[in-house]
Amino acid sequence: MNGSENDTPPDREYVRVAILESIIEAQLVESVLSERQIPHRIRSYHDTAYDGLFQAQKGWGEIRAPFPFKKQVLEVLEHIRTAGSLD
Repeated sequence: MNGSENDTPPDREYVRVAILESIIEAQLVESVLSERQIPHRIRSYHDTAYDGLFQAQKGWGEIRAPFPFKKQVLEVLEHIRTAGSLD
């Protein structure tokens, strides 16, 4: 990332949008959001020191996005979870 977090405009601060359930879900969401050019970050909770212990407790990981994009990200995630695809 170029610059510091303090250089980020307030509407571009990344907030946690949702907890992801699996790597497959993360890959699907990543693909759709990238295709639609929606800024986002996906972070896995996997920690090699604890051999994935936190994933069993907290979920696979999380998706973060700037607040103005939160609704769009949630819509994509909901569609993937209910329909299985965006077609």
